[in-house]
Amino acid sequence: MYPVIRTTLSIAALLAVSCGGTAMAQASTGTGTGLGQSWPNATDVSASPHYHVYVFERPGLRFVQVNDASGTVRGAIAYSGSEIIGLPVGVDASRWATPNEGVWNAATQANSEQVYSDGAVKVAAAPQPDGTMRLMAIGDCNNPAECSVKGP
Repeated sequence: MYPVIRTTLSIAALLAVSCGGTAMAQASTGTGTGLGQSWPNATDVSASPHYHVYVFERPGLRFVQVNDASGTVRGAIAYSGSEIIGLPVGVDASRWATPNEGVWNAATQANSEQVYSDGAVKVAAAPQPDGTMRLMAIGDCNNPAECSVKGP
């Protein structure tokens, strides 16, 4: 892992916790405001009619928030370079499976629905029997030279 990227993502996560979601989102550029809100001022880019997905950007960082159909914030990730981390946002924030955290297995993936893909990352959601949501994010870029925000 690259120390600069890890530091950047650590700072982003720290800002999300210490400043609150709204303050972080208000500093975003071009894709709206309201990270952590049920109905943010951003375009819904979900690939599924069962979810709402919102993207927020800062230079070199992209944040993807997943809400369920009723607007409940389920979770959010930040990614840059080859790093994807779950943010402390949403009722299922501790249930992310990324390349560096959580468990990404075939059984969970088989029950999931893809909710977002941008050429750099894919995000899927899998409802659990107890009402929680397993959220999964994995890199989707095969050529790092062509990926503007994230590598492979």
